Amino acid sequence: MAEQNTDKLNIRLHVYDEEINVVINREDEEYYRAAAKLITERYNAYSAHYAGRKTDHVIALMTLIDIALLYQKERTHNDTSVYDNVLTRLTSEIEDVLGEHK
Repeated sequence: MAEQNTDKLNIRLHVYDEEINVVINREDEEYYRAAAKLITERYNAYSAHYAGRKTDHVIALMTLIDIALLYQKERTHNDTSVYDNVLTRLTSEIEDVLGEHK
């Protein structure tokens, strides 16, 4: 008998005008649902604004660009390399000064 994988969950997401079945990690369910909601909201906003002037394909691409832009901005805000570099330099300077006083 096959062992059940309780870490996985089969859910149905409503994204814009589609129902999509996906198998996900159980702990990621809220993220998938929030992502589907975000996509739907952004697509609806672009669709309402560009109805009859842009194709569904272009509206979908605009939605992807919008969400990717949000991701890139957030990713930049979480970049700690600048702080890591400053802390490394300061630590080195402190160790140099402490070493001089021994």
